[in-house]
Amino acid sequence: MEQQLQFITQLGKQKPKTIANNSTACPFCAKESLENIIAQEGPLILLQNKYKTLENTFQTVLIETDKCEDELSMYSKEHIHRLFAFAIRHWMEMEESGVYRSVVLYKNHGPLSGGTISHPHMQIVGFENVDYKEKIKENTFSGITIFKDDAVSFTLSNHPIMGFYEFNVMIRDVEQVNKMADCVQAAVKFLLNDFQFKCESYNLFFYHMDSYIACKIMPRFVASPYFIGYMIPQVSNDIESVAEQIKSIYFS
Repeated sequence: MEQQLQFITQLGKQKPKTIANNSTACPFCAKESLENIIAQEGPLILLQNKYKTLENTFQTVLIETDKCEDELSMYSKEHIHRLFAFAIRHWMEMEESGVYRSVVLYKNHGPLSGGTISHPHMQIVGFENVDYKEKIKENTFSGITIFKDDAVSFTLSNHPIMGFYEFNVMIRDVEQVNKMADCVQAAVKFLLNDFQFKCESYNLFFYHMDSYIACKIMPRFVASPYFIGYMIPQVSNDIESVAEQIKSIYFS
């Protein structure tokens, strides 16, 4: 069965945009104006998305910090561990509710990520009629090993979804979420600070597969026409040397 989401254009046009427009007030900084809060733990706030732009979904926003200029690569170990535990716990609670066909957890950062608000946040969205796993091939999480132990696997994909460089972090036990957070943060630090191409945008996508939880870290640039027009991904011919570079910087 074909799966697609129905976008409500009228609401989409009303969404505030702070990534490309610094004159727009950040809605996440005005804590006193936040409504429909679902859960809160210190600076972490999960609330219903005010702009429900997708039909047959339940859209939530997870505000990661009260510092608008902050960014995931800058978080302390304590904060990123707390964030990942909070996010994954609420994601799984939505899954286990049985209300939705599937539930996604993801993050946008930067002007090419598809996001509109620069204040650090994630989103958890329940799909009533769409199963995201039907589109996912498990070999997309395989690749060149960057770091691996009994708790976590960190790879650079040799079968990317969209192309070029995609990092994968996998755990089989949710109790190992701290190690997942550490590897994800290392990937983001590498992309923003050490990558051979200037990278200002990325996405995090989380997947709850049968026997593991995965996070895919995607640097975002202008999309390839081969993927946009034909859904053909490309993989770079230097992924082994890139994997070695990350090892030498973050895992030596």
